[in-house]
Amino acid sequence: MILDDYGYSNNKMNQGAMNNLYPNAPQQQSPQLQSPRREPHQTKGMFLFGLLTGVVASALVASCIYVGVKLKDTMKFSSIQQTSADGTEESVATDVVNDESLAKLEAIEDVIDEYYYKEEDINVDEMIEGMYAGMVDSLGDPYSVYYTEEEWQDLMEETEGVYYGIGAYVSLDETTGFGKISGIIADTPAEEAGLRENDIIYEVDGESMQGLELSEIVSHIKGEEGTIVHLTIYREGEEDYLEIDIERRKVEAPTVSYEMLDNGIGYIQITEFDEITVDQFTEAMAVIEGSDAKGLILDLRSNPGGSLSAVVDIARQILPEGLIVYTEDREGERTEYSCDGKNEIQIPMVVLVNGNSASASEILAGAIKDYGIGTLLGTTTYGKGIVQRVLPLTDGTALKLTVSAYYTPKGNNIHEIGIEPDIVCDFDADSYYDDGIDNQLESAKEEIQKMLAE
Repeated sequence: MILDDYGYSNNKMNQGAMNNLYPNAPQQQSPQLQSPRREPHQTKGMFLFGLLTGVVASALVASCIYVGVKLKDTMKFSSIQQTSADGTEESVATDVVNDESLAKLEAIEDVIDEYYYKEEDINVDEMIEGMYAGMVDSLGDPYSVYYTEEEWQDLMEETEGVYYGIGAYVSLDETTGFGKISGIIADTPAEEAGLRENDIIYEVDGESMQGLELSEIVSHIKGEEGTIVHLTIYREGEEDYLEIDIERRKVEAPTVSYEMLDNGIGYIQITEFDEITVDQFTEAMAVIEGSDAKGLILDLRSNPGGSLSAVVDIARQILPEGLIVYTEDREGERTEYSCDGKNEIQIPMVVLVNGNSASASEILAGAIKDYGIGTLLGTTTYGKGIVQRVLPLTDGTALKLTVSAYYTPKGNNIHEIGIEPDIVCDFDADSYYDDGIDNQLESAKEEIQKMLAE
């Protein structure tokens, strides 16, 4: 199960969970397969043929199996075979394509073939891919996505932790419809170029990003190592757009960083939750505990989320015995994830959150708040309380679909609401960028000292 909806600006692709921009996550540079060029009017009939076979089996390959296919009567397709994450095959219910729908598709094809003006020949493969993507887009769910074969392969590589991009997280800004920078990785091209959190990505290489899917924005930002990407940035407080050139390069992005601060306070930052995060967090906790830390600051700011299993495993290292989170699908079936409490944290803890803390990070923050074992400090979190599952198809493409909602241990649904911090503390960007002072971190240190004094 995956929880995030963010993307990267690199070629990093992972286990089917994230989408960030530090290089952006789902997408790797690989050749795009295109149909052979045809003379005018040779595409007639090909799109409809591709559509019929595609709807049935989303790209048939030699061993692909499909069920209930009849190219007559009402064209009712009962199911298509889909490969699940564990490699088994299962059937996915499909819609009904009737004679009227087919007739309309054929009419549209005829009109395009007869009247559409374009210097280049029509790419039938792209039209068919667009049809598949349109079916998923029609759900009206920004978290449900159709992945082409290339995009899916990129996504599967995401857990490797190595990217080729600029080194910044990107999410969608719901207010403007543009992408925005939701986090910067240290010592990367993005940091060196002066990008800041909450910068709005207005254009990439002169092309407007408004209204595009996150994966599309990311695909524009990512690219070959050593190439330059030009970003047009809107930054609040600036009189005009910022024009920034950034060289793409290899970015190795650890998901957990840690250190001992003054006065015996341990600090752990988690930037995302993926397969490698659990071991990294385990190491960080061992070092912090081995240093006889008197308190812990857990930094989840701008953490876009990730894998459900990863955040549950991490929660089991600090939570008391009881429920961590539970999910409910559309049938009301409930799945619970619990903790035995054997590793419950015994020192004061402050958790830093902000408006870009989403999904898996909200699961951890929500459980900590519900059990009262830590104090949340910062601003209200993003509010993503739903879970996605990636369903690979037998032709190498895949669907990411919202399959359930999740709830905190006390039964709170935080979707489109977020989690309110116990202590509200707005981030002082001027102080941070001008003087290097993280006012939220300083407030967290003060709060730990108060706890220790009590």
